[in-house]
Amino acid sequence: MEAESYPETAQKGRVYTMQHMLIDSVFFGAVISLAAYEVGLLIKKKSKLAVLNPLLIGTICVMAVLSLLQVDYSHYSESASYISYLLTPATVCLAVPLYRQLTLLKNNIRAVAGGIASGVLASLVSVFLLAKLFGLSHEQYVTLLPKSITTAIGLGISEELGGIPTITVAVIIVTGILGNVIAEFVYRLFRIEEPIAKGLALGTASHAIGTARAMEMGEVEGAMSSLAIAVAGLATVIGASLFANLL
Repeated sequence: MEAESYPETAQKGRVYTMQHMLIDSVFFGAVISLAAYEVGLLIKKKSKLAVLNPLLIGTICVMAVLSLLQVDYSHYSESASYISYLLTPATVCLAVPLYRQLTLLKNNIRAVAGGIASGVLASLVSVFLLAKLFGLSHEQYVTLLPKSITTAIGLGISEELGGIPTITVAVIIVTGILGNVIAEFVYRLFRIEEPIAKGLALGTASHAIGTARAMEMGEVEGAMSSLAIAVAGLATVIGASLFANLL
């Protein structure tokens, strides 16, 4: 076998060194994540197509970069963990629009409670019926039960009920992106124009990703969606525990 030429060896050495410099960088994951999301925002702004969701585009971009550079997910996750530190203050900030719409909430408390309860029940019942239809095992069934609530709560429910946490996280993300993408189409299809109804639907069905879309629609929608995340999460903890025994 012929020995590699010096230029080829040097080129491979430079690629190898650059790859490991990126992997070993403390902020590699965070920078890649933010840059990918910015690319998604730019594409969405230029195309104005709902299907080109920034989070979806960003996810695809990150996957492409990791695959191209052959970076292990564990390295990426560790360096991207700094972004997760912002989740707590960001979640707390969701209470601000809710506080501003407190009077509106008090005047429509029955409708709000009914909307969230029906949303949670619809989610649990649909998972149960589809699990029966497709003959899913108990493990697969409980994995899907927390699909419509925020990841932090859904992950705990999945682990507690004996599900597969990694798949639960993936399902939650897909559910959120899907709700974010098709929300406007569903509203137009069923002629839903009430801001409270829009916000409750997005928050109950698509958790934080849906709430981001609700914030873009208006302050009322964002406030109701923020409320729905917390209440739907608590209701699902109770409901999932009961539904888990049905299969």
